[in-house]
Amino acid sequence: MTPVTSAGHTSVDIGASAKLELLDKFCYLGDMLSVDEDADAAVEARIRIGWNKFRQLVPLLTNMEVSLIMRGKLYSSCVQSTRLHGSETWPVRKENVVALQRAEM
Repeated sequence: MTPVTSAGHTSVDIGASAKLELLDKFCYLGDMLSVDEDADAAVEARIRIGWNKFRQLVPLLTNMEVSLIMRGKLYSSCVQSTRLHGSETWPVRKENVVALQRAEM
């Protein structure tokens, strides 16, 4: 990640010979936080995590021995909930909604 410079600094001295590096974005508890206060990084990360969860569940989601209703519930409860986790805190723009809808198709 590229450090963000604040008044020419790329780190902050917190005393006791310890420094904190300034970053433009970072992952905290599975959510991407960024300096520019938009949800782009968080939306991209959650879409990627949702696709990873989908790939893990492909054997069950394509199993014809499992009912279609059960596969739909599995997709809804695991993939969709993973993709939208934490979305209630995002400052969402129209582009973010379109990206999430596109990932759903």
